[in-house]
Amino acid sequence: MDGTPAGIPATLPPLGDLQAAFRGQGYVTGEALGTALRLVVALGRPLLLEGPAGVGKTEAAKALAGVLGARLIRLQCYEGLDASAALYEWNYARQLLHLRAAEVRGERVSDEDLYAERFLLPRPLLQAIREDAAPVLLIDEVDRADEAFEAFLLELLSEWQVTVPELGTLTARSRPHVLLTSNRSRELSDALRRRCLYHWVDYPTRAQELEIVRTRLPGIDGALAQQVTDAVHTLRALPLGKPPGVAETLDWAAALVALHRGALDAAAVADTLGAVLKLREDQLLAAPTLKGLSTPG
Repeated sequence: MDGTPAGIPATLPPLGDLQAAFRGQGYVTGEALGTALRLVVALGRPLLLEGPAGVGKTEAAKALAGVLGARLIRLQCYEGLDASAALYEWNYARQLLHLRAAEVRGERVSDEDLYAERFLLPRPLLQAIREDAAPVLLIDEVDRADEAFEAFLLELLSEWQVTVPELGTLTARSRPHVLLTSNRSRELSDALRRRCLYHWVDYPTRAQELEIVRTRLPGIDGALAQQVTDAVHTLRALPLGKPPGVAETLDWAAALVALHRGALDAAAVADTLGAVLKLREDQLLAAPTLKGLSTPG
């Protein structure tokens, strides 16, 4: 593979058109994030998205895949994740059946036959490498993985090839569009940061969040959408243990719509508070504030 990422279009639409395309996927993005996502495609570089939980980092990858018409492949990171679990496994059950069938026929099975590609179970990273058309590869919550796995990623993101001992070196057919997300539960290495473009995803402005609610819930009453958005922004100013993200805003609005609530009155808050605040301590702390925000019932 040469230096030009395979599958990358020669030209990209203007930022405004690209933002409209993202909006068509239900994802509202400002200019800075829109530009960062545009550069993922234009430069073929991974993009590291950091920010509070629930601000739309994972959704950005889903929206990018939708805009590009590409397959989304997601690797969810966790403590203890190792390279083999992220790359491939051998289908031991099928290998055993193959061995027994060969024994019945009186045939000898070689290692090459037993470790052929038909017995390989590709996991997300190998799936991304073997796609003919460039997929969007989401390496989600990379900060949850151990430093050893992060070191393995360095090689993969540089060379786009992996070695399966029984099969040799496998090189990417089309370089994936890569997004990594981090909630900063631990600090990532400088080496990983150098290989990536970077963008901090913060909570949206009040106007942006209102647009997100209206885009994702087109049937919602305008006044109710405004009321929910205002309430969430007020809650985020409190010293909560788990401030609500955009996902919680949408959950809250959807819950109110599902219960046919036309306004955020005291009864509606009481019935749906669990959609936006997920800690009992936070609910108790926010109760006086929410009482002041509620529409008289």
